Amino acid sequence: MKNILIFLFTIIASSSLYSQEVSLNPGAIFSECEHCPEMVVVPPGKFTMGYDGGVNEERYEGPPHEVQISYTFAIGKYEITNSQFKKFIDSTNYKPGTNCRMWTGKTVELVKGLDWRNPGYGKPIDDNEPVACVSWYDAKAYVEWLSDFSGKSYRLPSEAEWEYVARGGTDTLWAWGNDPDEGCKIANYYDQSAAGLRPWEPAKCDDGQRIIAKVGQLEPNIFGVYDIIGNVWEWAEDCYQVPYKNQPNDGKPFLISGKCEKRVVRGGAWHSRATWQKPSFRGRDTEDFVTQVFGIRVVRDIEN
Repeated sequence: MKNILIFLFTIIASSSLYSQEVSLNPGAIFSECEHCPEMVVVPPGKFTMGYDGGVNEERYEGPPHEVQISYTFAIGKYEITNSQFKKFIDSTNYKPGTNCRMWTGKTVELVKGLDWRNPGYGKPIDDNEPVACVSWYDAKAYVEWLSDFSGKSYRLPSEAEWEYVARGGTDTLWAWGNDPDEGCKIANYYDQSAAGLRPWEPAKCDDGQRIIAKVGQLEPNIFGVYDIIGNVWEWAEDCYQVPYKNQPNDGKPFLISGKCEKRVVRGGAWHSRATWQKPSFRGRDTEDFVTQVFGIRVVRDIEN
């Protein structure tokens, strides 16, 4: 990770430019249209993906394996917001998933009528909160539209790309270290602000965010990416397999021919316990699964 760390202390600060004149050098920040997400250019690098453990056999996070990402790519500085998703809906009349699932006091249940416009927060959504209650199909439809709208190649991240960015050059259990209770500076997860909302033990720190938070409220990681841990889970391109078997070691997604039973989702959310906030932790759900804690972060290909 030395090459990453050398670069990261020279991150380029730039305003959003809506043209092809944006810098695509590592560290640059750009946006290609008024409603396009801000993107951070990420350099190539090598890291160990996964962890030899997990909460149970189905949630095994390994075996650890080395991944070499030899290309530059850009990833969303923030999760896709409600206002950005609304632009997509208004432009296409696309019909996203409905009957969103949410915690109802004892378990997670499907609630008729809930959707991205009303994810069940008990308050109106904010334009700058991450969109939620979106399925993998919805996420794919959004990136396809964004590619057509911008004329550039946008897509969902592979889980290797996602974990590479989420680790931010670290090799600790959590992106912030080995103590599960010290993540509140960078992650909106289940902590003292949210204590009592769920039956599990909250982290001992306080991030000041009781439920969903507007994007960018906490500190970015060393790549300059916000909320990649916590706030909402983020869909990946990969088909889920456990343990890792034929996982590509070059940053590409694991795909199969035929029907993929479950897709990978990463990063934890505002009500997720600390165990689920590790960069190596892997969610897995069906492509049509809609819940108030699943959202979108995008990647943009860069010619290397």
